[in-house]
Amino acid sequence: MEIEQAQKLWQPEPGWLNTASYGLPPDPAWAALQEALADWRVGRRSAEGWDESTQRARTAFAGLIGVPAVDVTVGAAVSQLLAPVAAALPAGATVLVPEIEFTSNLFPWLAQTERGVRVRTVPASELADAIDADTDLVAFSVVQSSDGSVAAYDEIVAAARAHGALVAVDATQACGWLPFDGSRADVVAVGGYKWLMGPRGCAYAYLAPELRERLRPDAAGWYAGADPQASYYGPPLRLADDARRFDISPAWFSWVGAAPALELVAEIGVPAIREHDVALANRFLTGLGRPPGESAIVTVDVPDAEQRLARAGVRAAVRAGRVRASFHVYSTEADVDAALAALTN
Repeated sequence: MEIEQAQKLWQPEPGWLNTASYGLPPDPAWAALQEALADWRVGRRSAEGWDESTQRARTAFAGLIGVPAVDVTVGAAVSQLLAPVAAALPAGATVLVPEIEFTSNLFPWLAQTERGVRVRTVPASELADAIDADTDLVAFSVVQSSDGSVAAYDEIVAAARAHGALVAVDATQACGWLPFDGSRADVVAVGGYKWLMGPRGCAYAYLAPELRERLRPDAAGWYAGADPQASYYGPPLRLADDARRFDISPAWFSWVGAAPALELVAEIGVPAIREHDVALANRFLTGLGRPPGESAIVTVDVPDAEQRLARAGVRAAVRAGRVRASFHVYSTEADVDAALAALTN
């Protein structure tokens, strides 16, 4: 599906440049969610129908990052999905993290320091060179939330493999616009409400099979069962033998809205979305006299930028004292030009 055709499936008010905070639902996702809410209101159907969306979303996500669906677990938030990985680190392990890392991929490791896990931070640009024989796990965002910088993913993974370190990445600000091979990492965790444009409350994680053998499913409930419908009552423990053993019971309506959005991303194609998004980001940067970049997220330091954008009806975010603008499939050149007019006039 061409970008121009796909854009007809969204209904944004002009000036939304804040997908890095949350994405906007396409019409198929919005319609599916409204139908599910209407059914819930009157008790029209059983919950099993809603749960089909969870499996559709799992499969679509796996395809986007190039991993088998059986290796994908679903949950509610990135930190929750990383928690069993952090808990499995041996006492005395060393985790290497960028200095400025979104805390969903930092706090789970720091929470283990009381039992001797060490967290070492370095500038993001120095991450690959800082990996050494003492590094047990390197954790980083594929795209940084604070400024949109894109990590040297292949270089960092190669350095980690050379030293026998695990790799845990947060791809929340990448998945949906930036193509990458998720199978190269040991863990890929993604919040689904930004570039994947689902409702908040759905998150995904690829867990490599070799890693899963080290993890304990402390949050296991009926939904983690080998047969969830036969796991309602009583022992023995009978969990799925794949990544589903780390699933938590899904918030149905979030997944109802998530599945059509992910399937649409797959239909459009992430490479095409990247080309569109980065072109708009570079139009914005060029208009401000800045050099072009390679990210769909950019930050600018313009006096009174937040107030000037707000007066023009342009919605962006402020992170670390700078305006952060982010561009996605439904963004247009008119959105960019409105932002430029607000910042340059």
